[in-house]
Order: sequence, then C-alpha cells, then structure tokens
Amino acid sequence: MKQIVTSLLILLALAAAPLHAQLLPQAQSKQPQMIDRIVAVVNDGVILQSDLDQAMQTVMQQYAGHSEQLPPHQILERQVLQRLILMKLQVQKAAEQGVRVSNQDINQATENVAKQNNMTVDQLRSAITQQGGSFAQFQQQLAEQVMVQHLRDSVIRNNVSITDAEIDNMLKNPAYSGGEVHLAHIRVSMPSGGSASDLQAAQNKAEAAVNAIHGGMDFNSAAIRYSDADDALKGGDLGWRSLDEIPPAFVDIVTKMKPGQVTPPLRGPNGFQILKLIGRRAPQAKVVTEYHARQILIKPTELVTEAQVKKKINDLYRRIVDKHEDFAKLAKENSDDDTTANAGGDMDWFPANAWGASIQQKLDSLQDGQVSKPFEVQKGVWDIVQRLGVREKDRTDEERRNQARQAIGNRKAQEAYENFLRQLRSTGYVNIRVPSLREPKDNGTGSST
Repeated sequence: MKQIVTSLLILLALAAAPLHAQLLPQAQSKQPQMIDRIVAVVNDGVILQSDLDQAMQTVMQQYAGHSEQLPPHQILERQVLQRLILMKLQVQKAAEQGVRVSNQDINQATENVAKQNNMTVDQLRSAITQQGGSFAQFQQQLAEQVMVQHLRDSVIRNNVSITDAEIDNMLKNPAYSGGEVHLAHIRVSMPSGGSASDLQAAQNKAEAAVNAIHGGMDFNSAAIRYSDADDALKGGDLGWRSLDEIPPAFVDIVTKMKPGQVTPPLRGPNGFQILKLIGRRAPQAKVVTEYHARQILIKPTELVTEAQVKKKINDLYRRIVDKHEDFAKLAKENSDDDTTANAGGDMDWFPANAWGASIQQKLDSLQDGQVSKPFEVQKGVWDIVQRLGVREKDRTDEERRNQARQAIGNRKAQEAYENFLRQLRSTGYVNIRVPSLREPKDNGTGSST
C-alpha cells in the first residue's frame, strides 16, 4: 500500500507550497521557535525548506531501490526546487486569471486518483494518513494540479487552432506515412533572450549529458540529472509519436536512427535537445466493429418518479415483445433521448462503446433483431435497445485523419505552453535564498527566471 501511495504522490509533492511561513508550535521552553526557512521567494509567495524536504523525500521514495538513477543530492535538490518554483508560478498565474477549482472538481480528481490506483477514496485517505500524511494537504495539492491543468487548457484554447488544410498537408507528407517512433529526450533550455554565455553554458551542459550517457549512464538517469523539461523526473519519456509531431529540423535525424541510438546535442530555437530512439512501429490498418441499433430511453423528471420510469419502460417492453407494436413508433412517441427520438430511436452505425459500456454489453448479448430487456444505464434512467446489425468497417483513412489532427494539435499545444512557461519564467520574480540551491551560473544575487 505504501509503495502505491508513494507513486501516486510523486507529482503532487511538487505542487505549490503554502504562501506564508508559519511559526512552529511553542514548546514549554521560553525560547522562541525558529521560523521554517524560506528557500525561495516566488513573486508574492514563498517556498519553504519543509516543502522542499517533503518533495525530495517523495522523489527518494519513488526511486527506492533505484537510487543509482538519481543525480547527487545537491543537483537533485536544484532540480526539484526548480519544479516547485515553476509549479508556484503556474498556480499564481492561474489565480491571477481567475481560475477557480470547485469542491466538485477536487472530489472528482480525488476519485480519479483513487480509481487509477485500484482504491476507494476511503482507502486512499487511510493509506495517506497511515504514512503520516495529511489528506487535506493532499487534496490542496491536487486542487493546485487541477488549477494548472485549467490554465494549460486555457492557454492552448486561446493559441492553438487546426485547419483542414494543415491536416491535408500532413497526410500528403511522406514522413506521416513513416509510422510512429517512441522517443525519450533531454532538454537543456536557454533563457528567453539569452546571451552568448548562456548559449555556451547550455551547450556545455548538453555535451556533459551526452558524455555521461556514452560513459555508461542510463538515459533515464541522465534525463533526471541534466534535463530542464517537466518530464525530467520521469526519465524524459515522450511516448509514441508520429514523425510529424517532432520538430521538422529533427525528423531526418530520427528517421535514420536505430532503436537504442542517442543523438548528439541538437540546437533548437530555445536551447538543445538530446533524443533517444526507443522503438519504431509501422502504421496499421484500422478496422473496427460497428453496430446498428435503436433505443427507447426513459428518464425521471420533477413530475415523473423513478418508480414511474421503471413501470413505463416495462410497459413499453411488453408492448414491443408481446404485442409486437412498432419499435420506431413507440420510440418517437416516448423516448426521452433527444438525439434519437425523432428518428424512431435509430442510433445509426457506431463503433463499440460509443454509447457507453452498459449499452455495449447489452448489444453483445443480442442477436440481430432482438430487443433487450429494460436495463438501468444510470440511476433512475432506463433503456431498451434493439440490435439491428453488426459490420466490420475499414476506418483507416478516417483514423489517419483523426491522428493527423491530434498530432498537429499536440505539437502546437506543446509549443504554445512551452512559450507560455518561458514568458512566465522571464517575467516572474524568483529569488533563491539558499546559495547552494542556485544554478552555478547564478552570481549569488538571486535572479528572475
């Protein structure tokens, strides 16, 4: 249980810290108690030593048994602090832009975390408290994660658009037919408007990362140690991507690589990238099973109780099965589903699970022409479905178009948010109070990032 909860807390531990330092509880001694040390000032907020210690402890627990993948303690502390700072900047910006998180949002996010870890919310709460953690603090950190996600969604929504012409051009590009590649990366960033010395420092750091890899260091470990990307503590894994999701300047290099190979530092507009090709897979045809069905859906209202709904749906079932009344006519007259009622309940052809798992289970249990018994699709809402047909449909072209749209969207979204974060760093005031936690290039005065 402890291992599971430690894993799910890894990102939450890097959430924003409280805005104000608190005096420790007074002991019986008359000596004044020390204030929790401030390690960094971020605009009008602070990051405390206790926040950094907690985040460091979580990372160390996450890599228990694999500590050789972690950089030296001081370097890891800088990495973790930089992520705490970035998180703080994002939370502050979200609040400034009026982003709010409701109790319902927090509860839903908590349920999602519990479900992803095969727990109930009560089990999650118990596991956290058994480790000496605070469930309220966990939810606060989770709320900040939700705020940042809303901020990211807003930035992308306002800055990313995809046209049909862009999709057509991608589909015509030979690179798009080249399948997908699984990549990991190390990003060494330069500050916006950086000087020649900033460029040299970034290049030196990137070359040090490559030399370490060639010297036997695992790529994941090198990413943790050297990368400035948000995914550094995850080993820089980018997952599977089409070639069109990769910056055009790097496509030719990646297409010529073999799995396991690592590039030299590649100069980009904002610093250097080091890529590792983990795997490659060819495009595949997309053939899906589609169903044709129709339904009658009955919902409760202020005037119709759940009991009345259940009686009505059973009456309709008997009229269809026993009295052989026309399904379409009854659907048009009685169904509460606005999307299908006027079409006699016709749901048209659709892929599996498009109408939800409960409807799909019923369809799989029927033969063509059969009508299901009434079943509850959600509390108080009842349904009857009739399976009209099943077919195999080649959706390769449609799927390729959807994938192209997603690839363009992913690339633009990443670029838009990275630009946003660079601007956030360059305009935000950050003063790291502890000299040992400053980047080596820091001259000791504290700096804006």
